[in-house]
Amino acid sequence: MAEEKETKRKGAAKGKRKESAEDAKLEKAPEAEKKSEDFRYIVRLVNTDLDGNKDLVIALSGIKGVGLRTAEVIARMAGIPRDVKIGDLPEEKTQKLEKLVQEYSEKAPHWMVNRQHDWSSGADLHLVGIDVELNKRDDVNLLRMIRCYKGVRHETGQKVRGQRTRANGRSGLTLGVMKRKEQQGPAPQKKE
Repeated sequence: MAEEKETKRKGAAKGKRKESAEDAKLEKAPEAEKKSEDFRYIVRLVNTDLDGNKDLVIALSGIKGVGLRTAEVIARMAGIPRDVKIGDLPEEKTQKLEKLVQEYSEKAPHWMVNRQHDWSSGADLHLVGIDVELNKRDDVNLLRMIRCYKGVRHETGQKVRGQRTRANGRSGLTLGVMKRKEQQGPAPQKKE
């Protein structure tokens, strides 16, 4: 009987702690929700919708072709601290960021761009947005057209970069290793 009362008392104390923790969360929530009137929850850069609640560097890395390192360099070029929420930036700053992202290959060293010595133009380019996928598709189509080994592997759906294919990457009906059934004795012969 005494044990039951003690467990009920402990349970009630835990319940009070949970309630107080929930109350604290509710009290903090309005503070976190206090945003400026100019705050944008979705920021559009380089045909990509970015979450306005994210820090500048993390949000910029959401653009295809821009990684964390590139985003940090762009933020440094723009003179904006990396931990500022991208939704808090005024329209002029976001336009400046977009311009810097598009002109990144001109200002960055050649080893820091994602398409060095382009085969058609010979220039060092940094592709962002939809251009990344379009150029990748064009490159694969060129490999198929000239019938090189990598192009043939792309066509047939095989692994392209020299991986082994005997045990891994199987598809279709060849999903397991089938062993022949062991026969008990000599196979019966048919009489004709």
